[in-house]
Amino acid sequence: MKEERCNNVVKPTVLMVGVQITFAGMNVLYKLAVNDGMNLRIVIAYRFLFATAFIAPLALILERNKTTKMTWTVLFQSFLCGLFGGSLAQNFYLESLAFTSLTFTSAMFNLTPAITFIIAVSLGLEKINLRRAGGKAKVLGTLIGIGGAMILTFIKGMEIKIGSFHLNLLHHQNGPHANTTTGGSKPVLGALCGLACSVCYALWLIIQAKMTKRYPNHYSGTALMSFWSSLLSIGFALCFERDLSQWRLGWNIRLLTVSYAGIVVSGVVVVVMSWCVHTRGPLFVSIFNPLVLVILAIVDSTMLNEKLHLGSIIGAVLIVCGLYAVLWGKSKEVKEKNQLVPSSQIPHASKSNTVEIVLRSAVEVEDKSNRNDNNNGVHAISN
Repeated sequence: MKEERCNNVVKPTVLMVGVQITFAGMNVLYKLAVNDGMNLRIVIAYRFLFATAFIAPLALILERNKTTKMTWTVLFQSFLCGLFGGSLAQNFYLESLAFTSLTFTSAMFNLTPAITFIIAVSLGLEKINLRRAGGKAKVLGTLIGIGGAMILTFIKGMEIKIGSFHLNLLHHQNGPHANTTTGGSKPVLGALCGLACSVCYALWLIIQAKMTKRYPNHYSGTALMSFWSSLLSIGFALCFERDLSQWRLGWNIRLLTVSYAGIVVSGVVVVVMSWCVHTRGPLFVSIFNPLVLVILAIVDSTMLNEKLHLGSIIGAVLIVCGLYAVLWGKSKEVKEKNQLVPSSQIPHASKSNTVEIVLRSAVEVEDKSNRNDNNNGVHAISN
């Protein structure tokens, strides 16, 4: 009994806390690389190159016996995933990070479920049912999240001091974005980039859900996405940065950043999250996402010489509350749907037009498409 509880409760919890710390570390390294003068577009290009080099061999080894047919439709969908979920989303994310702070960018990223909900309704993939508690919660959560983003962007308020370790990691500044790394000097532009990142990520989630139904091979699907992302990111970076010295990696913060983001985050973390989704479900994984925001807020004010304001705290709290409201609303709808549909009909649910809203990783979407008979806690969009 104790061993079962450890595997089902304690172990996934510890792993997910570790995952969020890993994500926080990636954001800090991004900030340090930008401060060192590394071109943002080159950071993204190298990240997906490292990710492809790591994931492709895993796909060949672990999925060598799978016979799912690769079609032109799947290939095109993987290209769109690489475009929206890879190249565009990451470029907008790093631009937002350069113009603002870690706390600001992380808070804006938590708008993704609300934006996905808006896009799904606009495309007719989801219907708003205000007669149900779940529908009301999703609408209310979306409005709360948008309101929090506006407060975060336009209202500062009094400065909040939470102490310091007397350690400033941004001890010097180089490069075109260096002057923006110490205090969110362009919050409106940073907010627009953060919003664009969330829109791209939301579009990726919708496309990814469709793709995994046709091609339910997670590792090779992720490798394809990373491949397209690397090609697009390299081409995009070469259009703006042709100085080969900027592409040179030494034994410094630049090599550490791109290898950490590509191998650890896009590789190892994907496997860990896949196991957690399989063990506890996608909703369990999603509820840990705001932990990154808390960690980065502490790191921002104690190690990166950022000023934390009351408006930022209120805005971030509202965004997180909106996030949990959307997640709760979707979970409520899924439970009601399961109560209405006989269990014998659940395996045929794959015939419906279903899109899932998740955070951080396509692992959760892939897991749901392979486990249609275990929907508890999943925030899916259904016609």
